[in-house]
Amino acid sequence: MMLLPRAVPTVGATSKVAKPHAKPQARLGPIVAAVRRTRRALTEDDADEETASTQPGLTVDQKVKQRLLKETIFNINKKHGANTVMQMSGGAINVARTPTGCLTLDKATGGGYPKGRIVEIFGPESSGKTTLAMHAIAEVQKQGGVACFIDAEHAFDAVYATRLGININDLMVCQPDHGEMAFNVMDELVRSGVVDIIVVDSVSALVPRSEVEGDIGTPQIGSQARLMSLALRKVTANAAKSGCTILFINQLRFKVCGRPVGLAGRIPEAT
Repeated sequence: MMLLPRAVPTVGATSKVAKPHAKPQARLGPIVAAVRRTRRALTEDDADEETASTQPGLTVDQKVKQRLLKETIFNINKKHGANTVMQMSGGAINVARTPTGCLTLDKATGGGYPKGRIVEIFGPESSGKTTLAMHAIAEVQKQGGVACFIDAEHAFDAVYATRLGININDLMVCQPDHGEMAFNVMDELVRSGVVDIIVVDSVSALVPRSEVEGDIGTPQIGSQARLMSLALRKVTANAAKSGCTILFINQLRFKVCGRPVGLAGRIPEAT
């Protein structure tokens, strides 16, 4: 039996080695690929934002505190809604204003009554407080806004209001029976987000229901003060959200106790 020599491959020859069958890679669906690209982009944006917001020269503790602050603000806004806690910029906050109808008063107040705020107009009797409030209503109507006049004194003069430039057909007037009714109507109008200005004439006429329904002569100590305090705490936030200006007309009164101690030379007045 004769053995044959094994063939030795030459230097330039190529030998093909059988490889195990490779499993083809599964192609990603378009949705999975889009999600991965979005995550990658968000990660890069967060890294860029963190690099830009980090001030140079901060210590390790300051960087940790800054990161914890961002996480806390993010959790608060996620729980209570967007912009619950905001970081103020260097610029001033520009508050939109409603013209007063008087050029000198507009200049003194920086453009008029601020929107979303509560304003009190007070002064002696027959000093033009209601006239000034009606001028503000006329200016709001000229800009296409909606106005409401809560006449707690039941003394609204439509003829005089027309002479001041108020469109009576577009003006809403409410004559409440007591203070609680006036504030309920006011709160409903403010939360609607449609009314631009509400005038209340006046604070002294906002009599609580307990005094209206009670007997004459029954002492009601501090009932109006409690009513005003509770109502204003509720209306203030709603007015700021809706951008409604609320004008309260009030009168000056002299203190019964006389001149207070330590205020020599001043008139003992109060609203």
